[in-house]
Amino acid sequence: MEKRRLGRSGIEIAPLMLGGNVFGNNVDQAGTNAILDAFVDLGGNAIDTADAYSFWVSGHTGGESETAIGHWIRTSGKRERVIIATKVGMLPSRAGLKRANIEAGVEESLRRLQTDRIDLYQSHRDDTETPQEESLAAFDALVKAGKVRFIGASNFTAERLDEALKTSGAKGLARYETLQPHYNLMHRDLEADLQPLCVRENVSIISYFSLASGFLTGKYRSAADKGKSGRGAGMDRYLNEKGFRVLAALDAVSARRGATQAQVALAWLMAKPAVAAPIASATSVTQLRDIMGALTLKLDAADITELDAASA
Repeated sequence: MEKRRLGRSGIEIAPLMLGGNVFGNNVDQAGTNAILDAFVDLGGNAIDTADAYSFWVSGHTGGESETAIGHWIRTSGKRERVIIATKVGMLPSRAGLKRANIEAGVEESLRRLQTDRIDLYQSHRDDTETPQEESLAAFDALVKAGKVRFIGASNFTAERLDEALKTSGAKGLARYETLQPHYNLMHRDLEADLQPLCVRENVSIISYFSLASGFLTGKYRSAADKGKSGRGAGMDRYLNEKGFRVLAALDAVSARRGATQAQVALAWLMAKPAVAAPIASATSVTQLRDIMGALTLKLDAADITELDAASA
């Protein structure tokens, strides 16, 4: 299977990253184990999580996803077969990117994940109150200590990412090798400035909300469909002229390729400049098998042009 390198790091991943936000939340431990086992068996090797998942659920305090993944790591014996990516900076009790917060946060994540190193440690969101040099120096120390292999950023503007890269270069500090932004057929804002910056600086994009909270699976086509899942309440923002154009294009390409709409939407992202992998989550092995089908789907130029035009 094709692998893609993350930035200038030595890490190579299959071009689909499994989202861990559902583990310890929508999916119990048995389900987590089954999905992660199937993911690895089907050729996947990169799992994304965060210390913040899933503090927003009643009775949760954060760290539930890392804990569930950590249990799987310990019981499966498959740690060496996967790349573990997690994040710091958004959990209310660990908010921000001050040195002390990063230093404490990594120890907590390592303990929950039951591993001795994090392959990709990411700033979950920018912290404009903390000097970037302070944050990057803290990450650099973790890399030197062997607790973290490489670092990445999430939810940074082009200006702030560029500033961070320049700071790393000038100070000889670890640099952000990846960017995790909101990117999908319904949300293409990063193409204006973030994507060109990532291409120029060899920073790999790992997109989140790759399926627009399920809209791009074709599951939601009218207000009547909003009751199909807990995410349906948020579909109003997509049930508009643009959304219907995108669904029509997905339907057309899916029919030509013998693929599902989700597979086409993910393959479109995989074809975009600087994208190493879209992130997609699954709450069952059946869902997982569907999204993993994107790994063998190759869209041609006409397919991509049709999807581009519909989503413009």
